[in-house]
Amino acid sequence: MSLQHFDVLVIGSGLAGLSTALHLSATHRVAVITKRALLDGSSNWAQGGIAAVLAEGDSYASHVEDTLVAGAGLSDREATEFTVENAPAAIAWLRELGVPFSTEAGELHLTREGGHSHRRIVHAADATGAAVQATLVERVRRTPNIQIFEHHMLVDLITDRRVPGASQERRCFGAYVLDTVADEVVTFSARHTVLATGGAGKVYLYTTNPDTATGDGIAAAWRAGCQVANMEFIQFHPTCLYHPHAKSFLITEAVRGEGGLLKLPPHLGGHRFMPDHDPRAELAPRDVVARAIDHEMKKHGLDCVHLDISHQSPEFLREHFPNILARCAELGIDITKEPIPVVPAAHYTCGGVVTDLDGRTEIAGLYAVGETTCTGLHGANRLASNSLVECMVFAQAAVGAIRGTPAPQPPALPEWDDSRVTDADEMVVISHNWDELRRFMWDYVGIVRTNKRLERAAHRITLLQREIHEFYAQFHVTRDLLELRNLVQVADLIVMSAMLRHESRGLHFSRDYPGLLPEAKPTILVPPAR
Repeated sequence: MSLQHFDVLVIGSGLAGLSTALHLSATHRVAVITKRALLDGSSNWAQGGIAAVLAEGDSYASHVEDTLVAGAGLSDREATEFTVENAPAAIAWLRELGVPFSTEAGELHLTREGGHSHRRIVHAADATGAAVQATLVERVRRTPNIQIFEHHMLVDLITDRRVPGASQERRCFGAYVLDTVADEVVTFSARHTVLATGGAGKVYLYTTNPDTATGDGIAAAWRAGCQVANMEFIQFHPTCLYHPHAKSFLITEAVRGEGGLLKLPPHLGGHRFMPDHDPRAELAPRDVVARAIDHEMKKHGLDCVHLDISHQSPEFLREHFPNILARCAELGIDITKEPIPVVPAAHYTCGGVVTDLDGRTEIAGLYAVGETTCTGLHGANRLASNSLVECMVFAQAAVGAIRGTPAPQPPALPEWDDSRVTDADEMVVISHNWDELRRFMWDYVGIVRTNKRLERAAHRITLLQREIHEFYAQFHVTRDLLELRNLVQVADLIVMSAMLRHESRGLHFSRDYPGLLPEAKPTILVPPAR
């Protein structure tokens, strides 16, 4: 059985994880584990950009207010102010690393997205995440104190519950990790462990997220005894490309920020419908736009609606949206002359593992950063382009906490015991359960919810959990099995949270509770005592 020792174990290779690793590398030996390749996470897919107050006439107060409004009364003001005030420094750090942000006349080009009152979105054309990640990956690969473990997937965190004779303090000592190439479980021992595993978009049938977004960190932290919060708030991006040969291709918010109009198809007159739903029209927050599109699709029996940016010049579109222009052209859609067919799709997990402003969880030695967390910033709805900056700001905060918090050398850790399991005889059980879970989550726990739909989902989750637990107990672990185990756990957390919220707020819309309660309260789930 393999055993690895590090000062810090970072689980995840998106912007949150790589930022943490780079900041720590001067003082700590860091392991970065990622279940596929370094560039396979959600950060690499981010198109729009990073929000920060950089323009004359903009202000921290304005960015904070926009965030609080989008969060529908549930964003934590302290967390919001902390993020907004540290955002410019995070952008400066990326520029120092060499990220090729778009410029105009020698200055950063700032665009505007839905919910923002000013132009404050720093971007690299329409592929900001890819530009940022490519820069960070290149830097991480040549940093001596960072060791990368690709194709390694988190199985479970190792806490005092698993270690005989450990102190009574609730503490994390590392993790069991599946090396999917060698097909063996490796024990990683670390003084500090950082979860940076991203969100859980793959719990839904239609999502803008990559296949890696299976809620691994959220599920593992819950099993370890961490609280999670606000899991009912799943952001559905309003505009995912609708095409049989395009999987999870996002049409960035910035298209609407630069004048894109949402319209019904030509056979319905090509009516621009967003002004009928909200005075902010196409620049309304994402939950408003997603519900409006969902309403129009159901009202007219449509498979999609149209996003029209063809009134902009071809030169403008080539400069600002080269990747969208090219991808649509590959599929026979000329966005300079015709609209883009779009549908809503699960995009961002606003809830997650509860942390403080230093990224600490309730378990000593365990931190969490990025989309896997609930810092209080996003509240009931994430403001566009606040996510990447949250990754960097809280990564830096967690690094400060790790450097300032002495941690004991982990004790001898028990090896992973698979002596009483066998190889699975029929993997069809996993693929069938995966498909069933994602379909009923889409049908019952999607953009619009009802008590009856949630009850049906809860019943099916109970049956699936029983079946998956039995499978997990009897057979060798595989990546597919671990992802399914995590997804069904996250689905359970989403449904539990949704059933507890008896109102419609932000991203959670219930036909049974269409009104807004007078006081905004987070939904905090406490794991059962073990």
